[in-house]
Amino acid sequence: MNRATSFPREKIHVVLLEGVADTAVETFKRAGYSKLTVLSGALSGAELVAAIADAHIVGIRSRTQLTAEVLAAAPKLMAIGAFCIGTNQIDLSAAARRGIAVFNAPHSNTRSVAELVIAEAVMLLRGIPDKSVAAHQGKWLKTATNSHELRGRTIGIVGYGHIGSQVSVLAESFGMSVVYYDTITKLPLGNSKQLASLDELLGVADIVTLHVPQAPDTNNLLNAARIQKLKRGAVLLNLSRGNVVDLEALGAALKSGAVLGAAVDVFPVEPETNKDQFVSPLQGLSNVILTPHIGGSTEEAQRNIGVEVADKLIQYSDMGRTIGSVNFPELSLPIHDGAHRLLHVHHNVPGVLSSVNRIQAEANVNIVGQYLQTRGEIGYVVMDLESNGDDLQKELLNLEHTIRCRLLF
Repeated sequence: MNRATSFPREKIHVVLLEGVADTAVETFKRAGYSKLTVLSGALSGAELVAAIADAHIVGIRSRTQLTAEVLAAAPKLMAIGAFCIGTNQIDLSAAARRGIAVFNAPHSNTRSVAELVIAEAVMLLRGIPDKSVAAHQGKWLKTATNSHELRGRTIGIVGYGHIGSQVSVLAESFGMSVVYYDTITKLPLGNSKQLASLDELLGVADIVTLHVPQAPDTNNLLNAARIQKLKRGAVLLNLSRGNVVDLEALGAALKSGAVLGAAVDVFPVEPETNKDQFVSPLQGLSNVILTPHIGGSTEEAQRNIGVEVADKLIQYSDMGRTIGSVNFPELSLPIHDGAHRLLHVHHNVPGVLSSVNRIQAEANVNIVGQYLQTRGEIGYVVMDLESNGDDLQKELLNLEHTIRCRLLF
């Protein structure tokens, strides 16, 4: 997009934290954004506030916590990019109330996670963790006992979204039967079958893999009672969210032999940096694979995420488009040649659009196109004008319930 913007792109300050992929930096530069601050690690407290104090766009991964207090210290901030799947590290409601659109990459690393699920399932059913530890200690555990092929086994997928459905496809290619449980009806891929309840799935699956979001109804989803309902000798994999599984109960089931093995990639409390100590009740169990939240951490995934999120941020900054936002009304906007575009973010209360239209009528400004969408507490109006909208912008900024008003071009 080469259209000139009212606020030059080279003056828009983009701050990227946590070693966001180089593809993001390259995407911003190609679009004309040259004022880039790129930092390799996460920040917190006063350092974070100082780093984003004059930022217009901020990009983070999973460690940086953008709380309401932090957002309040960044008055110029108009958009946040979460270069990952999850957005629980961002106060989405606080961001929306300040007119800050948040974007993420819900699909770019799904293949990486799905491949790790299958790899860990193979390792657990073959007893690789035990045998590897023994070999490192000089022991030779050549045995077929409790060692199984994936073929012919049943995998139970809890959460049949973008990752769960990819696991389903890969699992079938290994000759597995696939069952899944989701809170809503989902169209099955291949020969997979949706079950009516989580308990039913737990009773029939040889492998249970979790792919659910962090939400009140998924907190402690696999509690002690449900872990007891797992098919004896099953393996459990959690590459979703750390608060989904009761790790103490899982540890007890692993020690008793009720559960053959487990792979856990996410934890209730995770170290903020690679230098901090990691503690888990599953440490020391040889039939457990513990990984440091790396399900989506492949170079391919990070490259894809860098492009996807940076492009969404640029589309919003350049055009006002909000498709893919997790906290903002979504608008896919056409381009009217020769028109001037005005963005108005406001509280979603009755009468605002009428006031906006009254102001534009009194200003004698002809509207080429007008687009409105609401979401929760936020309303978003985009107007394409025949004439320059400077005066209209000033009037709208003084309108009650206005959160943010931006003239794009």
